[in-house]
Amino acid sequence: MVKDFVYRASIAHGMSDSIARQAGGKIFTFGSYRLGVHGPGSDIDTLCVVPKHITREDFFHIFLDMLRQREEATDVVPVSEAYVPVIQTNFMGISIDFLFARTALPRVDQSLDLSNDQMLKNLDERDVRSMGGSRVTDEILRLVPDVHVFRLALRCIKLWAQRRAIYSNVMGFLGGVAWAMLVARICQLYPNEAAGAIVSRFFVILYQWQWPQPVLLKPIEEGPLAVRVWNPKLYPQDRLHRMPIITPAYPSMCEQARSYVHVLIRRPRLRHPPPPPPPPPHVAGSTHNVTGSTQMIMSQEFKIAAEIVDKIIVGKTTWKELFKKHDFFHKYKYYLQIVASSGSADLQLKWEGTVESKVRQLVGKLENVPTLVCAHPFTKGFEQISKCHNDDEVRMVATGDIPEEVAARTKLEDLPKKDEAAKEQDAVVQAQDAQQEGHRTIYTTTFYIGLCVEPKQANATGPRKLDISYPTNDFTRLVKQWEQYDDSSMGIVVRHIKCSQLPSYVFDGDERPPPKQLKRPKKGAAGAATAGVAGAAEGTGAGAGVGDGSETTNAVVDVSTPPSKKRKSSPSSSSVGIGGGAGENGAAETHGV
Repeated sequence: MVKDFVYRASIAHGMSDSIARQAGGKIFTFGSYRLGVHGPGSDIDTLCVVPKHITREDFFHIFLDMLRQREEATDVVPVSEAYVPVIQTNFMGISIDFLFARTALPRVDQSLDLSNDQMLKNLDERDVRSMGGSRVTDEILRLVPDVHVFRLALRCIKLWAQRRAIYSNVMGFLGGVAWAMLVARICQLYPNEAAGAIVSRFFVILYQWQWPQPVLLKPIEEGPLAVRVWNPKLYPQDRLHRMPIITPAYPSMCEQARSYVHVLIRRPRLRHPPPPPPPPPHVAGSTHNVTGSTQMIMSQEFKIAAEIVDKIIVGKTTWKELFKKHDFFHKYKYYLQIVASSGSADLQLKWEGTVESKVRQLVGKLENVPTLVCAHPFTKGFEQISKCHNDDEVRMVATGDIPEEVAARTKLEDLPKKDEAAKEQDAVVQAQDAQQEGHRTIYTTTFYIGLCVEPKQANATGPRKLDISYPTNDFTRLVKQWEQYDDSSMGIVVRHIKCSQLPSYVFDGDERPPPKQLKRPKKGAAGAATAGVAGAAEGTGAGAGVGDGSETTNAVVDVSTPPSKKRKSSPSSSSVGIGGGAGENGAAETHGV
């Protein structure tokens, strides 16, 4: 198909039939498929390499039309203005991302090898970026001593990271290629070990790794292009990486920076928001994914996994224990709940992607709040569809406080992954809502950040306060700067909740943790504090005509329990003061939507 595309484009450029047929064309795969660790539902990243006379405009016209004419291809979506231009489609039920790269060669033979750095000469920035994924993947496979052992170990590590909820580039953890390079490095250190031993060494070594010492699969090399490579001694920006994992293919750069930009166009739900201003070509360190909190979480997980594997080796437990599900929603007493809402599936697909791409920045700002030890983001959002019968229900759904009668009309359901399917769903839903006056369908996506507050010091006196007004206000301001933001049809709410107020859907069928019983304070110690946290809540409406205002609650929080506010009937209950008072359940009340 790619050869046929090159032939047609060559004819369109006025070439003779014989020369057009000799122009060639070749495809390369990369990512999880090329590494051999793909699974059900994985997409195939495909690079289309063409000769120098074929343009990117040809790709987004001729090749796009060829795809749309194929019966096997559905949901064909071009993203021509992305940082890495791509055409996304489902081909025979398999998700495929087509990238485009034009070489400086008059013809592309099947023997073409992209590993030669001279191939990058005379190419524009987007072509070099497009080739980067394939070059990095091939270099990883070339550098590991035993590909079969590498693949088995990588499958194990990827499953473990997904089960422990630390597999997400966009939320500040590591993505697929970064995990692959870490496993590849352990394979290099132990070239004769079996996959099980590689997994065991993986956790021990990474827990003890002296970050920010970089992980390198080979020495950093200079190349033929006038671009800079990762060098913390020379470039101050590169010193800011907390967990630098350096790509083995020239030009070497930090994988976290490279992957963050790439993931914005690769994942269907993230392709809509405009990517951040592109950095200069191949400038490592222009985007810093890993935060202090996410690094702390990953280090803790490495330690826990290392201890489990030690027990597995001596026969005290089984491998099942290693892949035990995460305990994120049982781990913290307080959480930030971020609710992005809108009135249509098509709009929500874009809006949630924008909000999700900024959560990592909120985490980074929360880390600067005194007494806040860790801000732990969950790796995915929860998508819900609610049938509302009046404006009051719309406002409550948009703030995340869904009443019981609306909860019965709310379902946890993934949004359509493509624009066309989302628009079709909107047409059906709007027709249904129009039949009943006042009825509206609201789409929400909820993200969670676990908050860990440092314990009160033994010699500390007086109430403690936790002010997170700046991080939360700055976050809402940031997401509202999106060029397609519409106050009348989109909503964003950030509020704190206790673990006891977490909705049932986050537990995915698991048991909700029992409420903790607090000891009755001793006489004379009425001012003793119970650990707590609260946050700012800012809201706009969801649905046309609802988002007509917003209000921010006082985020300077007294996390102590004043004597006058104690509930005499229940010594196990405590209140969190927010602006002089709180709801009966201790949650922040949002007074405006």
